[in-house]
Amino acid sequence: MTYRAPVEDVSFFLKTCTALPRLADEGLVDLTLDLVEPVLEEAGKFASAVVDPLDRVGDQQGCVLKDGAVTTPAGWKAAYKSWTEAGWGAVAAEERFGGQNLPLSVTSALTEFWNSASPSFGIGGVLTMGSVEALTAHGSEYLQKTYLEKLVSGVWSGTMNLTEPQAGSDLAALRAKAVKQDDGTYRIFGTKIFITYGEQDVSENIIHLVLARLPDAPAGVKGISLFVVPKYLVNEDGSLGARNDVWCTGLEHKLGLHGSPTCTMTFGDKGEGAIGWLVGEENRGLACMFTMMNNARLAVGIQGVAVAERATQRALAYAKERRQGKAPGWTGEGMAPIIMHADVQRMLMTMRAETDAARAICLMTADALDRYHRLPDADARSAAHAEASVLTPVAKAFSTDAGIEVTSLGVQVHGGAGYIEETGAAQHYRDARIFAIYEGTNGIQAIDLVTRKLPLEGGAVVDALIDSYRQTADELKAQDSALFGHAGERLAEAVEALGRATAKVKDWLGEDTGKVLAGATPYLRLFARAAGGAYLARTAIASARLISEGDSDPRLHSRIAIARFFAENLCPQAEGLEEIVIGGYHSLAGASAVLNLD
Repeated sequence: MTYRAPVEDVSFFLKTCTALPRLADEGLVDLTLDLVEPVLEEAGKFASAVVDPLDRVGDQQGCVLKDGAVTTPAGWKAAYKSWTEAGWGAVAAEERFGGQNLPLSVTSALTEFWNSASPSFGIGGVLTMGSVEALTAHGSEYLQKTYLEKLVSGVWSGTMNLTEPQAGSDLAALRAKAVKQDDGTYRIFGTKIFITYGEQDVSENIIHLVLARLPDAPAGVKGISLFVVPKYLVNEDGSLGARNDVWCTGLEHKLGLHGSPTCTMTFGDKGEGAIGWLVGEENRGLACMFTMMNNARLAVGIQGVAVAERATQRALAYAKERRQGKAPGWTGEGMAPIIMHADVQRMLMTMRAETDAARAICLMTADALDRYHRLPDADARSAAHAEASVLTPVAKAFSTDAGIEVTSLGVQVHGGAGYIEETGAAQHYRDARIFAIYEGTNGIQAIDLVTRKLPLEGGAVVDALIDSYRQTADELKAQDSALFGHAGERLAEAVEALGRATAKVKDWLGEDTGKVLAGATPYLRLFARAAGGAYLARTAIASARLISEGDSDPRLHSRIAIARFFAENLCPQAEGLEEIVIGGYHSLAGASAVLNLD
C-alpha cells in the first residue's frame, strides 16, 4: 500500500481555519494562497515516490554500528541527497541563510508528509530544523556564518544532546562537563544517550548541540550551558577539517523506528576533550535549548499525526479488500468486505476523527506561532505567543497519544493479519510508541499545561481559547442541516466541561498542587476533546457554507461527517474526564498501600 499525502484536507484547513489567508493578503508571508496546494502536492509526490519505499527497508534492515561509524539502511543516503537537492530541508529557515522562510503552518504539513511516508527518515530533518532555529535565535555571528548555510541546505545535519544515563527528563542532574580554553573554545567531556541521528552516513558533517556544565556552574538547571560540537571541525574557508573527539559508542536496539539511528555519544574520551563553541551565554543554555525543544515538541506531535494518518490509510485499504461474514445491507455475492460491518466502520471513523483532530490542533499551534513571528502589532504577537504556549503541550501529548491509539486500532482492523509483520500494521504501532516519550513525556506535557500555561496572564489566555471554542459550538448548533445531527450540543457540553474543570484547577493552583498534578493528564485529554472538536467543527461549518453555495465536492460532506462523529462519539468523554480532573485525586489516597511507596 503506497502512502498518499492528504493534500486536499490540509490545504482546505489552512485556507479556512488559519490566519494564512490574512498573512498572505497582507504580504506577511512569502507565499500566495494559490501556491499552497502546489507546494503540498509536490511534497506529497516526493513523500510517496522517494521516501515511502524506504520505510519497510529501514524497519527490516535497521542501522549498523562498526568502528564508531553508523551505516543507515539501503537507499537512505540517496533519498536524503534527493531530499536536500530538492530544497525540502530549507523550507522553514530564514532567507538570509538560504532558506525559503515558509510559514510554519505549511512546513508542519510537509513534516507530516515526510513522517507519514517513513518516520525513521522524517525525524532526521526535524532535528536539523530545530538546530537551525536555535542557532538563528541564539548563535553568535561566527556560529551563524560557520554553520547555518550548510545546515539549512541539509549538507550538514543537526542533533540535540540532552539526555544522560543518570538524567532522563531531569536536566538538573546533567553531569557533562565543559572547560573553557584560552582561545575562547570549550572542551566537552561526557556521555549522552538516546541521541537521534547522532551518527550516520547521510550528511557530510553532524553538528551536535550539547548541554554541559562549567566547573564553577551553579547547581541545577541554572548551571547548564549550550555548545556547538561538530563531528568534523570546520576550517576558516568553510571546508571540513580534523575529526573532533565525539564518537558513537553504542546503537540502541529499539521497539520501532529501526531505520533511525539512536546513538550513545561520548565526548572527550580519546584525547583532551571535544572542541565546542558556546551558544548564547554561560549558564543560560537551557533557555537556548528550549527554542529547539519547543520546535521539536510540535514536530513530535506532528509525527503522532503522521503515523496515525498512515495507519488509517492502511486500515481503510485493507478493510475494503478483506471479506468476511455477512453484513447487514450486503447484497453482493459471497462474504462482505469487512468495511461493511458497523464495528469496523466505528473503528475506522474513530481513527479518521482522532487523526484529523490531532492534525487540526497541531496546525492551529503552528498558526499561532506564525502570527507571533509575522504580525506587525506587538500586542497581537504577544497574544499569539501566549496561545501557542498553551496549545504546544496539548499538540505534543494528545497527538502522540492519538498516534498510539490509532495505530492500535489499525492492528485491530486487520485482525490476526495485523499482528503479522508482513501487513505493515504492526510496524506503525511499534513506531508510534516512542513519540509519547520524546521531548518530554506526555505526563510532563500535562504538568506543564496545568502548572505553567493555565496561569498565563491570570488565566486569561486559556479562558479566551475556551470562549472561542464556545462560540464555535454555538455556530455549530445554529447549522440548519440534518447532516450535523447533535454535534453542536455535544461539542457545547464538552466545552462547558472544560470550562468548569479549568476553573477548578485554577482555584487549586498555589493552594493544593497535589490535586492539580493528580488531574493533569485527564485535564490535557479533556482540553483536546474540546479543542479538537471545535477545530473540526470549523472545517464542517466552512464545508456547509460551500455546499450551500453549490459546491458539489464530496469531500465537503466527509468533513461534516467526521466533525459530527467526533462530537457525538468522542466529545461525550469530556464530562467523564472532568469528573476525574476534579475528584480523581481522592482515589490516589490508596496508592501508598497498593504501590508500597513507603
